[in-house]
Amino acid sequence: MRIEAVCPYSFGANTYLILSERHALVVDPACSVDAILGAVAKNDAALEGILLTHGHFDHTVSIDTLRRATAVPAHIHERDAIMLTDGKKNAYYSFYGKECVHAPAEILLKDGDKIKLGDEQIEVIHTPGHSGGSVCFHCGDFLVTGDTLFAESIGRCDLWSGSEYEIVASLNKLRSLPRALKIFAGHGGTSTLGDALDNAAYYL
Repeated sequence: MRIEAVCPYSFGANTYLILSERHALVVDPACSVDAILGAVAKNDAALEGILLTHGHFDHTVSIDTLRRATAVPAHIHERDAIMLTDGKKNAYYSFYGKECVHAPAEILLKDGDKIKLGDEQIEVIHTPGHSGGSVCFHCGDFLVTGDTLFAESIGRCDLWSGSEYEIVASLNKLRSLPRALKIFAGHGGTSTLGDALDNAAYYL
């Protein structure tokens, strides 16, 4: 299994393509659909679904356009499901004074769920704190962390359903994973899990 950034280091959130041979999943469709489909085509792959690390608007901007273009299902943790259909809970209203909503997700996730990609599996790790339904995706030797953990900091906890108490517990949960895992965060660059957790300790 491998991962590829789509429009890396763009103004918004990072969008990733996870690939297993010719099977693909997109994580957090925040950039243009043309860029996403171009990355899929470049890898001669078939897009099979959309994974959301959480429900904030900057990670879901292109979700409806992408679903209309491909008819693939969207996956989100059950605690964040309402954020797709509520422009105040997904924080768009807080920034822009109006609502931006999407169609509901087709598949609701829980901690420990396995998502099949080709002959491989992705494990869902529930890591609430940045939002109540934030998750990380454990994909072999790398971890997609969304806004739970960045290379040099952690996600904010002051938006709807955020919790400083929960993010501390979530980071402690991630300490059970190998420190050498490479992380791919919702914003910014990459790091190893161990280094990122060491950096996160400053904020705790």
